[in-house]
Amino acid sequence: MTGLVRFKIAMIGLALLAGATAAIAQTPPPPTPVPFADALRKAADDLFGKATVSGDKVNLVIDPLIDAASGAQSAATRSMQATLMEMVKANYPRFTVLPFDSEALASKPVVLVGTFTAVNNQGVADGPRDAYRICLTLADLKSNSIVSKGVSRARPEGVDTTPTLYFQDSPLWAKDQATDSYIKVCQGTKLGDPIDPAYVEKLTANALINDGILAYETQHFREALAFYRAARKLPGGEQHRVRIGTYLAASKLARREDMVDAFGDLIDYGLATDRLMVKLLFKPGTTQFVDDRQITDPYPMWLSQIATRSRQKGACLEIVGHTSHTGLPQVNERLSTLRAQFVMDLLLTGAPDNRGRMIATGRGYKENLVGTGKDDASDALDRRVEFKVIGC
Repeated sequence: MTGLVRFKIAMIGLALLAGATAAIAQTPPPPTPVPFADALRKAADDLFGKATVSGDKVNLVIDPLIDAASGAQSAATRSMQATLMEMVKANYPRFTVLPFDSEALASKPVVLVGTFTAVNNQGVADGPRDAYRICLTLADLKSNSIVSKGVSRARPEGVDTTPTLYFQDSPLWAKDQATDSYIKVCQGTKLGDPIDPAYVEKLTANALINDGILAYETQHFREALAFYRAARKLPGGEQHRVRIGTYLAASKLARREDMVDAFGDLIDYGLATDRLMVKLLFKPGTTQFVDDRQITDPYPMWLSQIATRSRQKGACLEIVGHTSHTGLPQVNERLSTLRAQFVMDLLLTGAPDNRGRMIATGRGYKENLVGTGKDDASDALDRRVEFKVIGC
């Protein structure tokens, strides 16, 4: 190799190094999280203050804010919604907040959607969730476009992410198309983008489903059931929240047959999508269910339905245990495997012919959905048992 060739190679290397250094220098630092109230105020002021929507008076409805990881409403998202309504009334009189119902939607208002999600502020995939990302979006139904955005980061102190009663009581979890389209409108759009048609199609059904959730949480179970049944008949009403709500209302009304049918409907949906996540709660550090009959009484029926319907469909299952993000990784992985094995043994007790069609594995906290490690109702989904349809 000649001296000239060596010189050229060295220069190329220096150029590449300089380019990489420049790229690193241009990478913006992560946003600095601020107290929750300040973060919400910043996002809201950006949202309403910069909205590019025509008209002196603008009708506004709020499609309830959710946690983007779980799709659930929580104490935090409900308080955010109340604060946003107060801010609009006090500071942005151009906007008139209407109830989220079919009558208001018929006027083609601006719809506010929002997500509140635990994140690692440095963007480290497996890092601790040390901040919350607030995302607010205004979608104008008249122009069919995104007309404003507001984002910020909040510190975790003082934030109550306990799910509201409907979501706490939900026996299982699945993110369906309705939740995905909501999150896409909020997080996957920029100013001027058209609104996802899948979201618009479901808006009227979403309003009825929200009525059902609120009726359930105020113990008006018959009304809740009526809302869910009405929503299911509408375009876009075939949603997982409807199936869950139907089960919950039937269980509170002690309609055993309806409850079993509704839970079976949930199982069929999960098996059809190859993934079924059930909230089976265990005592900390053990493979025994919690000592709360109100929680565990339905478990035998749940497991019986899972065993029966998976056998009817000829499905083979991988039963996967999960734990919260606390404790040593090796201990959690072992514990999650033992819990999955315990659940599999219960399934086989009622359906021994399923032996050979099931395996038990554990993931520890590698696949947390919430990931805050609070070990309370706010991250119960991280302690789920998952049933995955696999090849036989």
